[in-house]
Amino acid sequence: MEQYNVTGMSCAACSARVEKAVGAIKGVSSCSVSLLTNSMSVEGTADSAEIIEAVSAAGYGASVKSSAAEAKRAAVSADELKDTETPKMKKRLFWSLGFLLVLMYISMGHMMWGWYLPPFLAENHVSVGLAQMLLTGVIMVINQKFFISGFKGMIHRAPNMDTLVALGSAAAFVYGIYAVFMMSDAQLHGDAEKAMTYMHELYFESAGMILTLITLGKLLEAYSKGRTTDALKGLMKLAPKTASVLRGAEGAQKEETVPIEQVKTGDIFVVRPGESIPVDGIIIDGETAVDESALTGESIPADKIIGDEVNAATINIQGFVKCRASRVGEDTALSRIIKMVSDAVSY
Repeated sequence: MEQYNVTGMSCAACSARVEKAVGAIKGVSSCSVSLLTNSMSVEGTADSAEIIEAVSAAGYGASVKSSAAEAKRAAVSADELKDTETPKMKKRLFWSLGFLLVLMYISMGHMMWGWYLPPFLAENHVSVGLAQMLLTGVIMVINQKFFISGFKGMIHRAPNMDTLVALGSAAAFVYGIYAVFMMSDAQLHGDAEKAMTYMHELYFESAGMILTLITLGKLLEAYSKGRTTDALKGLMKLAPKTASVLRGAEGAQKEETVPIEQVKTGDIFVVRPGESIPVDGIIIDGETAVDESALTGESIPADKIIGDEVNAATINIQGFVKCRASRVGEDTALSRIIKMVSDAVSY
């Protein structure tokens, strides 16, 4: 299995588009894209360069994340789950809202509530239109990602939600520019009635409002996504980082503390009272009670004897036990739970 980083995805339609593009490559047996972690898992014999090229042709970016061996040792890393979007969206919303309030004051305040406007604006409709156009342009620059993603999707014949936002706000902005020119022409020819008609047809505030409200929605989405990744990181922290493994010939085994990544299926590991069980295994010596609440939610410890199964991230309460590792890496119950939660919230 090959792991890839995927950039440029903004919604479920994007991840579906990437899956479809990669799945069509000869030699790809399966492809799974996670919007939550912006990653992709590909199984098959297809060349990585061909896969990256297919993703690029679909309008997104891709790069090889790790080797197949590394992918088997770890599922989703904590760095991949770090919430970097929420701070960015907060900043975008802050500035968008600030300029939108000024825009709404100029466009609506004096007409609906008689709010004060400086003389150079109050006595010149063209100046009001130009001020609105400038403020809307700033909001569009702040939210340029909508236009980059949206029009890129159109170019690659894969429109997404950003395409709708970009088209709606761009249409309002372009028509507003047209109205400003027509209003200027009417004023030059002394047609005050026509100038006032076009004054009411400035839709700059609509473009600014669309972008700001969608940015608010994106912020709430990013916040919800961040809460989910926090829960996943909490699950990942449950797994111990080391294990006490018995090495050497039978009868002369020595206990060694090794990183959890070095534990292999069939290794014998020991767990003392109060320690977390490092990987899934079968008890071969001793008996104990295990707190499995982290995985099952059951608060009462479960009694375990020889032959019983124990799972990673559960806590050994009482006895000293020896276990034979049965599942390690991404095959453990904890890793499968993390993967299922990650996949479930990515769509």
